[in-house]
Amino acid sequence: MNVVVYARYSSHNQNEQSIEGQLEYCRKYAKEQGFNIIHEYIDRATTGTNDSRPQFLKMIEDSSKKTFQGVLVYQLDRFSRNRYDSAIYKHTLKKNGVRVFSSRENINEDASGILMEGLLETISEYYSVELGQKIKRGMKINADNCYYNGGSVPLGYKLIEVDSNVTDANGNIVKKKKFAINEETAPIVKRIFEMYTEGTLVADIIKYLNDKGIKTGLGNEFNKNSLRKMLLNKKYIGVYTYSGMEIEGGVPRIIDNDTFNKVQEIMSKNKKAPARARAKTDYLLTTKLFCGHCKEMMTGYSGTSKTGKLHNYYKCNKSKEKLCDKKAVQKDYIEDIVVEQARSILTNENIKKIAETVVKLCKKNLDNTELKRLNKMLKEKEKQKTNLFDSLKMCENDIVRTSIFEEIGKMEEELKRIKSEIVIEESQTILLTVPQVKFFLVQMKKGSINDMKYRKLLINTLIYKVYLYDDSITIIFNTQDKPYERKIPRINDMESSLLGNQAPPY
Repeated sequence: MNVVVYARYSSHNQNEQSIEGQLEYCRKYAKEQGFNIIHEYIDRATTGTNDSRPQFLKMIEDSSKKTFQGVLVYQLDRFSRNRYDSAIYKHTLKKNGVRVFSSRENINEDASGILMEGLLETISEYYSVELGQKIKRGMKINADNCYYNGGSVPLGYKLIEVDSNVTDANGNIVKKKKFAINEETAPIVKRIFEMYTEGTLVADIIKYLNDKGIKTGLGNEFNKNSLRKMLLNKKYIGVYTYSGMEIEGGVPRIIDNDTFNKVQEIMSKNKKAPARARAKTDYLLTTKLFCGHCKEMMTGYSGTSKTGKLHNYYKCNKSKEKLCDKKAVQKDYIEDIVVEQARSILTNENIKKIAETVVKLCKKNLDNTELKRLNKMLKEKEKQKTNLFDSLKMCENDIVRTSIFEEIGKMEEELKRIKSEIVIEESQTILLTVPQVKFFLVQMKKGSINDMKYRKLLINTLIYKVYLYDDSITIIFNTQDKPYERKIPRINDMESSLLGNQAPPY
């Protein structure tokens, strides 16, 4: 399996040696597991509490290229300490056929851990009562005030710190960030919009940008997709957007309305041109379906038969190189079996077990190592501050006293920053209750088996792994502390003749 390594260290009490230690551990783990590391993404002096990490975002974007099947981290807090962000980005990776592995924690092989992550992700999407409200409320407050809410900063903009109307636990004003015009790159944005309205080919615009070394907000070279996103971005006409909400004037304007609207008209016409791409197929068992022969992951593909009909199916990754003779299986056929089995597992007894397991894991999750580290650091800094005051009382040298006063001032700023991080870390702690989870699972059992969102919900929440053999299927569920396994006989493999003479596209 091809994997990439992601490593980072924050700005406090960590340094380059921390990165090297993480990489060494990950390389050793990869060797033991037989993983092939093809790239290493490293963020230096960045926090894991948000997604403002260039190399992290580049890794997420690169996952769409399908060149790797796993992301390996030293431990899961290197990936993200924000449970909401973690669920969102893992979901993105999952759609691209990529799993997250921890070299120190056995979470990737722990069905109960996946169960908790699945419930946290799916409840936040389908069950909008209490779960995730702290995080969402904070982001909504940010949005109401047009503060930066995470993610990449579009070309032409920069971030500036401003005083917010929010105070921390000690009554100190919390600093927030807002978008401001980057005087160096804003003219480039204007030129791009002008070129497009003048009829310049997309390929020529991309070449123009890449030849000049101009990068996207993620720090990558431009391509058709990134240019299209840029031309659709309403921030350039001063509109702040968040979760369907739009605030005009919430961002400094770079492009006038006439130019922006003209670009949209041209793009709309081009979109209706012939030879449009086929609709994207959602393969629900991505990262969960494995070949029973070689235990390699099976990936979704599509191909056209000799009759011209489009077929969607799963195929063992090793079969492409003829290293495995496992036949492909029809997408809908295997997904229907798994979905039916997932719903059948939701008995009253199992619902009770799942609820108790998830709540126990959430309580265990409250034992937050990062929060412990911050509180420990806070005590150490407060002790150092007390020692400085004691030294000040005993010192009679004016020069030394001035130096101590300066150190105390620096210490106050450091204490303020640590306290602010503690507030953020505490606000991101999610605690579920047994009745809450049971209610959610009972409602899940009532869903429509033909509804795509419902099918995703069942698979993401309840399915740990599926092993596909020639004559049977083994499904491992996330319903207990240990995986519960159920074998289903009679699997109808897709014969190679189904695709006729036209091989599936790789």
